Amino acid sequence: MNFSTLLGQYRSIAVLEGISYLLLAITVPVKYLLDMGTPNKIVGMIHGVLFIGFVIYTMVLHNDRKWGTRMTLVCLVCSILPFGTFWLDKNFLQKLERNS
Repeated sequence: MNFSTLLGQYRSIAVLEGISYLLLAITVPVKYLLDMGTPNKIVGMIHGVLFIGFVIYTMVLHNDRKWGTRMTLVCLVCSILPFGTFWLDKNFLQKLERNS
């Protein structure tokens, strides 16, 4: 990943957002089964910030790269599906970065 480009930064946010989403699958049961809310608060806040960053970067790239509505919607839907951002990175974003 080339962190000096918008697309490289977007890819890193996508992967981090996906990881934080999966971590919530661990911290939510910990919150309710073990009555430990702190891990969920921390991971939830990090995930929220990464999710908002992902959405903002999606819109910036939509304008910068002239993405069509379909590509933008695919990116946004992937952000709410488990493993979606990993699929997005593998099937679209890596290819876009190689071709740019």
